[in-house]
Amino acid sequence: MKLPHKAHVAVVDGKRFILLHNTGQPFEPKLDGAETPDLEATNFSAGVKHQDDGGQKTGATDLDELAHAAAAAEWLNRAVMDGKIKQLMVVADPKTLGEMRRHYNAKLKEALVGELAKTLTGENSSVIAKAIASA
Repeated sequence: MKLPHKAHVAVVDGKRFILLHNTGQPFEPKLDGAETPDLEATNFSAGVKHQDDGGQKTGATDLDELAHAAAAAEWLNRAVMDGKIKQLMVVADPKTLGEMRRHYNAKLKEALVGELAKTLTGENSSVIAKAIASA
């Protein structure tokens, strides 16, 4: 997948949020500048749509994780609106990515250059860059 030079990469799961930026070339990304934005997960209504019978019985729906995903999307919305992020790729596990998409505003959608539904928050930046390049 092509990642424009200087594009930001948000790597998110239900507990972590890391923001990187591409200092490499579009087809050979190099991710630097790891930043961990401070989030306040307050949108606990975020996971209401996930409250199906199966999720409730098995405890598979973690409202804290979904609220964290919503908070990450809201932080990204603000960063795009404030002009701090011009191009963005989101890398998140499928459940987190699905919740984040519910909260994207129009400006963030315009800034979005790609999404990768994969859990990579525990990986270093070179592994994340390789996953993006090969996607």
